Amino acid sequence: MSLTYQEIKQQYAALQQTYDYMQSKRDAIVSFVRASAVSSVVFAGCGSSYCLSESAAFSVRLRAGLPSIALAGGDLMLNADAYAPLLANALLVAPSRSGSTSEVVEALRLVRKDRAVPVLALSCVEGSPLAGLADFSLELPWAFDHSVCQTRTVVNLYVANLLIAAYLGDDEALIADIGKAIGQGEAYMARVEDGIRQAADFEWTNAVVLADGELYGLASEGAIALTEIAKMQAHSHRLLDVRHGPMVTVDAETLVIAAVTGSGTTHQHNLLRDLKGRGARVIAFADRAEAAPAELTDLSIVTESPLDVAAQGIPFIFIPQIAALVAAERKGTNPDQPDGLVAWVKL
Repeated sequence: MSLTYQEIKQQYAALQQTYDYMQSKRDAIVSFVRASAVSSVVFAGCGSSYCLSESAAFSVRLRAGLPSIALAGGDLMLNADAYAPLLANALLVAPSRSGSTSEVVEALRLVRKDRAVPVLALSCVEGSPLAGLADFSLELPWAFDHSVCQTRTVVNLYVANLLIAAYLGDDEALIADIGKAIGQGEAYMARVEDGIRQAADFEWTNAVVLADGELYGLASEGAIALTEIAKMQAHSHRLLDVRHGPMVTVDAETLVIAAVTGSGTTHQHNLLRDLKGRGARVIAFADRAEAAPAELTDLSIVTESPLDVAAQGIPFIFIPQIAALVAAERKGTNPDQPDGLVAWVKL
């Protein structure tokens, strides 16, 4: 059994700790942000953390009503002076597994060299360099992944970011649904894992992960997991946007993983039908059965009960993680140590 698989299967135990920890910090987080008197939020991360930052920025805009963007850590490091207007009156949030990634740490130093920018750091180790630069630090050591590729860490950082947006927007329904998704997690994994393994066990050469809105950044992370763990070409697109060019790459050697919703059902069903018509193997995820009819997919995965769309990301990310492991196992490659990768980049 690989370390990566163990960490995937341990993610819900870690999520419960993260949820409880974040709930205990709720008042302090809100007080810090309000005292900082910011008018916008900038998320900065590298690789998986950048993908999660994309989802987080969308959630802050939608849930908290604050302008928010995501920047890649290396981009911010290289262009700190040029991006100064984006950071004026902004809170900078930096989610990171290690808290040591060079681009993010150096970017923070450059950003704060000549200007006062409040920083909230979120990392999965204690006492990291990132935490040392921050004004407010949240630490989730139970979510740290020892494997090179992030899995457990990813979903925990996603939830922590999402809870920050929910706290700032007083979104009690979302907070409750996050707790519900976590509570259903162990049974969910046990129920769907074999189906994912069977659906993903074929000679696919490329994968497409589709999702909209707050889940799009998480879909991009799913594509990274498929690329890193399976060593396959994988890409993410917004749901209907796959028609605008990328559809030409979809064929019988394509694995499609799509998060579908109860909105615009006819258009989404037509898309699933077209993807199947091009020969792709399609796994659809939804929180209600009518959104992902079995006859339009090779596997339809439905949550135990309806969930806020952002909370659906918690069970959704399990699908590309397991699909990636299946491909690695089929090819006989080590998912814990992909050639050419390190756990975090030190320049």
